[in-house]
Amino acid sequence: MSRLRQRAVFTGCALAALLTLIGLFVTGAGVNPHLWLGGLAVVFLVFLAVLDPWLHRRRAAGLATEENLDAAAKALATALRLQWTEECTARKLTERGDLLDLHWTATELDVSDRPNAPSGHSDGVVGAFERQSHHRIVLIGEPGSGKSTVAMLLTIGLLERHVDGPVPVLLPLSTWNPATEDVRTWMTRRLYEDHPALRNTELYGSYTADLLVEQRRVFPVLDGLDEIPQAWRAEAMERITRAFPEKSPLVITCRIDEYVDTISRVGVVPEADVLELHPLDQEEVAAYLRAGADPTTAACWEPIFVHLRDEPHGHLAEVLSVPLMVWLASTVYGTGIGEPSELLDRVKFPDHKAIEDHLVDSLVERVFANVDAAYQAHASQAWPRDQARRWLGFLAQQMREQGVRELAWWDLRRSVGNAWLALLGALAVGSIGGFGVGWLMAYAGTAKIAPLTGLIAGAVVAVAALTASSRTFRARTAKPRLGVWRSLVVTSGTIGTATGLAFGALYGVSAGLVVGLGLAVATALRFATASSAELTHPSSPQWTMARDRVAVWTGSLVLGVVFGAAAAMVFGVNQTGMIGLGLSSGLLLGFALSVLHLRWWWFTVARIWLAARMNLPWELMVFLDDARKLGVLRQAGACYQFRHALLQDRLADKPLPRRIQLIPRAAPSPR
Repeated sequence: MSRLRQRAVFTGCALAALLTLIGLFVTGAGVNPHLWLGGLAVVFLVFLAVLDPWLHRRRAAGLATEENLDAAAKALATALRLQWTEECTARKLTERGDLLDLHWTATELDVSDRPNAPSGHSDGVVGAFERQSHHRIVLIGEPGSGKSTVAMLLTIGLLERHVDGPVPVLLPLSTWNPATEDVRTWMTRRLYEDHPALRNTELYGSYTADLLVEQRRVFPVLDGLDEIPQAWRAEAMERITRAFPEKSPLVITCRIDEYVDTISRVGVVPEADVLELHPLDQEEVAAYLRAGADPTTAACWEPIFVHLRDEPHGHLAEVLSVPLMVWLASTVYGTGIGEPSELLDRVKFPDHKAIEDHLVDSLVERVFANVDAAYQAHASQAWPRDQARRWLGFLAQQMREQGVRELAWWDLRRSVGNAWLALLGALAVGSIGGFGVGWLMAYAGTAKIAPLTGLIAGAVVAVAALTASSRTFRARTAKPRLGVWRSLVVTSGTIGTATGLAFGALYGVSAGLVVGLGLAVATALRFATASSAELTHPSSPQWTMARDRVAVWTGSLVLGVVFGAAAAMVFGVNQTGMIGLGLSSGLLLGFALSVLHLRWWWFTVARIWLAARMNLPWELMVFLDDARKLGVLRQAGACYQFRHALLQDRLADKPLPRRIQLIPRAAPSPR
């Protein structure tokens, strides 16, 4: 539902809860509680009927119209611009981007049907794209040459200029498995994952992301063709060229050797300029390193600059011609630890591979446990270096086993294993729900059946948890719910009435009215919290997780108030102990019922289990956010990635300490 209607539902639910609590005291002044609560229930259902999208927004269940898609495309462009601008700022590309100017020319390799593409620089990538007749570019280069950076700058520039036409969507190809998924299906899934508001059927209609892709209202900026396994790379390229023919905008990045091998098997990308990124020259490197250092550190770089001039084709010059390595060198030696001149040690660094490994290793070693680095990056704390290394190494190894380059918080469950996660989650949530029910029944006049009732309730919740654990949360779609069960008033009224009648038969009319009204409020809030509002917030791991947490605590609080109010009606407002018991039991049961189908719960179970085994920190999301601020990770929508694949692979290659044991689990599905 729209943000205005969402806020209206929140306000109405809060007001209904407040009037219910007021009724506990007003009824003691001579007001009939049945009349008060019955009238309040009727008024609340009428209020929901006024807002009900099923009664007043019948078109919401239909396919998205042209107007819906125009609105969705415009909102998506705004959200993507905010998202990637924020990430660009986090990587400090806005501060020194002009000092490390990436440049390209048309490749001399026989991999294009347009061999005369003009040369250019990273600050002119948008113009190069717009001047290309079909808006089709392939960026190739060596590892660390800046392909992803140029792709991001292109995406931001196009989004800033966007008025109408296709919206550029930057996507890492490492998240696509060509063996199981069509490229357009994958794009659609990623849009729904990174931008849940596209499921807002009231604003944008149904199947919005599907239609945006199908009608080419978005076009892909595909980063990292080389990240697709070699066995599937050629077929992946064929599928991409079929899905986006020669008149469709398209951007692809890839390493040189992998691209040449792919094109030799499937042919060139039709009507695409293939641009090859070139190494940096010595003057660009020197300017960048000086600009990123204080006067003392800048002076320490002078022996390096002299060496580069004397040996322009040496190992160090080869390494520092790569933008990634220049950034690593600036970051590592900008921490105040170590001297850049150590890179001149030919015994310690006999070849360029040794220098690269040293810079990659030193990034983690020198930015963690460094108070100055944490302060400058606005990190929450200076994390212990050895522990940070173990945690990042564990994540890198898990990602390698799963064959992914993205770290999605909801996929942490895969590091535990399906059987372990299902068992742990079901036991935990079943115990919470069963204890809440049994505890309340023990003091509500039915002590004899309290253990059995609690056991049954716990078993039901546990079975529901086992069922929920088997679902793949990343595969959620925006299929419309048709018929009366789309109705806010019908769903809330039915659930509230059925439950109210059951409680009324056991504990009296007043208790039945309170519980029935409370569950109607809870159902309405569930509609409101589950509905995605407008695309007004850039996607991030913290934001997507916060949506699940809001749903959990809202449901817990509502059922807590419901059971507390029911206890007051049954035992009297002066029985504060019973009211407190009802509130506590309701919170426990509400929590158990709220978390079943939310990814946050399964993430939390996995996080606690892995933290208890010292594989990950207790404050995992804080740690990941700090690692991003320190430059070790980067953010791509709702997921994290290592700053570069070289860093992830290097961390994964190193064995973990003996006390960090990987948890046995089934082999990952082939990519």
